[in-house]
Parts: sequence; C-alpha cells; structure tokens
Amino acid sequence: MHRIFATSVSSVYPLYLAKVERKGRSKAELDQVIEWLTGFDEAELQQHLDDETTFEAFFADARLNPSASAITGVVCGVRVESIDDPLMQEIRYLDKLVDELAKGKAMEKVLRS
Repeated sequence: MHRIFATSVSSVYPLYLAKVERKGRSKAELDQVIEWLTGFDEAELQQHLDDETTFEAFFADARLNPSASAITGVVCGVRVESIDDPLMQEIRYLDKLVDELAKGKAMEKVLRS
C-alpha cells in the first residue's frame, strides 16, 4: 500500500489551495474541480476535510465522474491513463485537475465539458 493512500485529504488540501491561489485561482474553483471529480457536494467535501478522511476512504466514498477517464497527461512523470492501481489513478486524476487549474486552463476544459 502506498503511503499517500493513508494520508488525509485535509493535509494535502491546503497545498492544492496554495498552488491554485498562487496562480490567481480561487478556493471556490478548487472545490468545484474536486466536487466535479468526486460527485461530492460542498457539505460532503467539507465533512471529509473536517473528518480528516484518508485518500483511500475519500475515493471509496466518491461517485467518480463518468468523464474522469477523459483526464489524460503526465503527473510526476507518469502518464495518468496508464496507471494500473485504480486508487492511485483517481488520486493522480485529482492532481492533474489541480495542475490544469493552476496553469490557467479554462474551467470548461478542466471539467471536460
């Protein structure tokens, strides 16, 4: 089991937020991206953050967006579409969306609409 699986989402969330805010994006946009990927509403996302839910439990509870498989590209030198472990792939999907948001991509493109 990879160490990130047992890491709480709430411990990584401030890093995601700092990354997107440095590039002029907002907390609301970050939350929108996470909610799009996971199917959580605002209250459910906040509950997971408050409960310090691990990535493993977070994605086990998620209703992954059917368009998530359209997320492609490289994160940390690894192509997300070629990751074998489903949980690691879902975590990397989230990383990729945060990267795209921080790089200034239009929200419609980030959300694959």
